Amino acid sequence: MAEKSRLTIALGTGDVDLPEVGRIAVFGPRAGMDLSALPRERVHVLTGFKPDHDAFGGLGFECDVAPEGRYSAALVCLPRAKALARALVAQAASVTDGPVIVDGAKTDGVESVLKDCRKRADVSAPLSKAHGKIFWFTAGPGFEDWAPDGPAEIEGGFLTAPGVFSADGIDPASELLAAHLPTKLGARVADLGGGWGYLSARALDRDSIEELHLVEADHAALACARRNIADPRAQLHWEDATRWKPETALDTVIMNPPFHTERTADPSIGRAFIAAAADMLKPSGQLWLVANRHLPYEAAMAGCFGQVEEVTGNNRFKILRGARPSRKRR
Repeated sequence: MAEKSRLTIALGTGDVDLPEVGRIAVFGPRAGMDLSALPRERVHVLTGFKPDHDAFGGLGFECDVAPEGRYSAALVCLPRAKALARALVAQAASVTDGPVIVDGAKTDGVESVLKDCRKRADVSAPLSKAHGKIFWFTAGPGFEDWAPDGPAEIEGGFLTAPGVFSADGIDPASELLAAHLPTKLGARVADLGGGWGYLSARALDRDSIEELHLVEADHAALACARRNIADPRAQLHWEDATRWKPETALDTVIMNPPFHTERTADPSIGRAFIAAAADMLKPSGQLWLVANRHLPYEAAMAGCFGQVEEVTGNNRFKILRGARPSRKRR
């Protein structure tokens, strides 16, 4: 028998006065999270992460990237990024007429959020379970200063948003890769996991590129990329990079793939990016990848490409190039 989630236990105690009617907003749930304690027909899942959006949509939940109208209750699933966590709580408090339930792991900063919420609302006693906590309060004013002011401008004039990768500045690994990309990348290029658009913007300095596909699963990051890249050759896709397919085989794929699931390093994500890239490329195509020095991507590259080399690197990062994508993957 599956262990009960914090949400199931909290609702089962009867301490949360969940309204009998009205929509219930669920902010930022991750795929696999148990929402069975909530009436599915009333739940409105709000997530900008494409794999999670698709997962809950596939289960029959109504899904969007932003709230619409008012809700009788809300559940906030805390993310790792503190600024984004606060923004979600503030958003929930502003669109909800009843209880706002906050659920999160200790490693995601739930203790800090609980402490800060107690300064702004009459908060319930928390329920602790499985290295996390869940608590609730009645929606109302007091959280306005947690709402983001909008995209923030960083060095180079780029715009970012709370919670997106490298929100405070240009990622040094991406900067290293951009500085070592060859002059000729071919006519058709993709930037997998392109984030808010730094690598794509640098690649588009090449007049020889006819089309560049920036593929990003984070809707907020992609919204920033739309503002950072005005070049008409750029085509932006809100998609899971491991599932997206180009209409025409590509000359080059560039990427700085993610390697974390929550706080745990997970190289399998990067390996999936590598395999996807090999399937997208022409027989003469090439992959340019930057990664943290310790990540074991060489074997995955060797399994997908006939030629693999480390082009350059330092004590933190390495740039790998793959050529001759394996035909057996086609």
